[in-house]
Amino acid sequence: MNLGVCSITLRLPENESLKGKRRVIKSLIARVRNTYNVAIAEVDDQDVWQLTTLGIACVSNDAQQNNRVLSKVVEFISQSRLDLEVVDYQIELIPFR
Repeated sequence: MNLGVCSITLRLPENESLKGKRRVIKSLIARVRNTYNVAIAEVDDQDVWQLTTLGIACVSNDAQQNNRVLSKVVEFISQSRLDLEVVDYQIELIPFR
C-alpha cells in the first residue's frame, strides 16, 4: 500500500473577503473530489483572504499511480480557474508495508 500526499498553496489575487475565498475554495474542493476521488481539505491559511493551502491525499497499491493522480490534480487546479494562482506545491509518496 502506498500513500500519496500533496500540499498546494494557492493565491487568490482578486479576492477581497473570507466569504468570497471560502466560496471559491469550497467549489474547487467539490470538483476535485468528484473528478479524482481523492481526499482534499483546506489545511492552512484559513484566515487569510488571498492565500490558502490545500492538502490532498490518495491511497493505491502503486506509488507511480499516486504520483500521476496527484500531478493531474495539481494541473486541474492550475487550469480550472483563472482567478487562482499556484504559488507552490509538494508531492510526497509514502510506502507502507
